[in-house]
Amino acid sequence: MTKTPIRIGVLGTHSTGKTTLLKRVEMELRGHGVPVARTGRLGKRAREIGLPKMQHHTPASTEWIIAQGIADEIAVLAQGMEVVLADRAPLDAIAYLHAAVEYRGDHLARLDKERLMLLASTQLPKYDLLLAFVLDEDMPVDESHDYDARYRRLVDQHVHGLLADDQIPHLRVTSDPDSQARAIDRAVQLCLQVAAL
Repeated sequence: MTKTPIRIGVLGTHSTGKTTLLKRVEMELRGHGVPVARTGRLGKRAREIGLPKMQHHTPASTEWIIAQGIADEIAVLAQGMEVVLADRAPLDAIAYLHAAVEYRGDHLARLDKERLMLLASTQLPKYDLLLAFVLDEDMPVDESHDYDARYRRLVDQHVHGLLADDQIPHLRVTSDPDSQARAIDRAVQLCLQVAAL
């Protein structure tokens, strides 16, 4: 009988440490001999094919990001990995879209909103652990990126609002080193427990 793979997803506004933390989890698991792979770079890939991102997100770009993230996870699982670390769980894309719409003072059509939420929500039960990063505006950001502080705050509000509204189980991760260490420990222990079965 094949083991059910573990899926860990991260959510949160940009430059909050999501990718760095997943790299640390990946290194720990590899050190224990657990087959693990990390997905990601969805925003960069979207930009490369000409899709709008950040405060310019649209329903189409959001749908692409969700669908591509799902496809990336399936590809990793097809390679026989026991653990998938998803750098951007699908609900994250919804939060980015809602933040973009609010930022622009725009309106999201009800059917687009419902369709995208349905697509993202079909994936939620697949995650064994969701790590929701909390914005710390005192934490330095990558100066090579043009980050809009207001948009970052809106994404943070929408990520945590969506999780709270639907009462989705998750672990909040702050910039505090102890919070980061707890998140890494919880992710690694979860994977090691399942790997031992």
